[in-house]
Amino acid sequence: MGGFLDKPKTIKHNDSGEGNKLLYGVSSMQGWRCEMEDAYYARVGLAEGLDEWSFFAVFDGHAGCKVSEHCAKHLLDNITSTEEFRNGDHVKGIRTGFLHIDEVMRKLPELNQNAEKCGGTTAVCAFVSPTQVYIANCGDSRAVLCRQGAPVFATQDHKPILPVEKERIHNAGGSVMIKRVNGTLAVSRALGDYDFKNVKEKGQCEQLVSPEPEIFCQSRQDMDEFLVLACDGIWDVMSNEDVCSFIHSRLKITNDLVTIANQVIDTCLHKGSRDNMSIIIIAFPGAPKPTEEALEADKRLEKQIEEITREEIETHQITDYYELLQALQDRNIEGLPPGGGLHAKYPVIERTFKELFPDEKCETTTH
Repeated sequence: MGGFLDKPKTIKHNDSGEGNKLLYGVSSMQGWRCEMEDAYYARVGLAEGLDEWSFFAVFDGHAGCKVSEHCAKHLLDNITSTEEFRNGDHVKGIRTGFLHIDEVMRKLPELNQNAEKCGGTTAVCAFVSPTQVYIANCGDSRAVLCRQGAPVFATQDHKPILPVEKERIHNAGGSVMIKRVNGTLAVSRALGDYDFKNVKEKGQCEQLVSPEPEIFCQSRQDMDEFLVLACDGIWDVMSNEDVCSFIHSRLKITNDLVTIANQVIDTCLHKGSRDNMSIIIIAFPGAPKPTEEALEADKRLEKQIEEITREEIETHQITDYYELLQALQDRNIEGLPPGGGLHAKYPVIERTFKELFPDEKCETTTH
């Protein structure tokens, strides 16, 4: 939802931290959208009795940022304060917390003055305990767990065309048109969106749009490398395998998770993502460590790309940046970052181009 800018806003908001033998890095960028509607939350070490637990969440708002921002501030407390969670039934506690915050927000004046415009948000979150990872998903943001450079678990996006989602929508008197709920909303589960939750004879989780999360419990293993939580602006242009292999390869070059998170977002922008983008990377003790060999290989690759860029410009008399990118895409360059490809090295190309043409703009698209 929402319009687009003439050029993307690429300033990033970053965050990072460590504790409980975890490292995390956050990157968030408005991109091409007219508004920034994403929000996130990250906390290592929770309340008393949960000191060894950590919580991470990404919220992708639509039709405004009020709901996503409220959930970022209050979802954790809504979950951990439930009787079920306090008594050790963490799965039920997470579910109750989601449903409770959705009911609470419905009654808030600042969100309920104009229900049709209050909007909603997807939510994907993870509790990391010393032995387990609890993942909850509501909407089309996604969590992916990586071991040995490959995804071993991923949440499923809640889209209206899924059979179970479509059946619920039809049972609530709605329809799925152009892959959207009643032809307008692209997700079938979300917090907020109260104009889709007004069927009186149906329960809270039987509405056109449901606030009920899918919850998964994964036992932690020594081979766990990292967990990724990200909104659909990432997954629109990179697959689970792409993201895992890309981050895995970057971790062999740097342990700075903010740098890697920024690289993921920049790569997605260059691959054509037009949405807000937010990502949290949570690294476990089993994550790859930087090696001199990988660092040297990356330096050689960037030098090669610079040389090829200069060669293309000089040989074909290229003065247009977009034309240059098209020409380089046709070159067979070995050793590009897996999952990211040449798009992950656009900064090298742009730097080289600006050295030769300091007055030219580096436009990556023709519009």
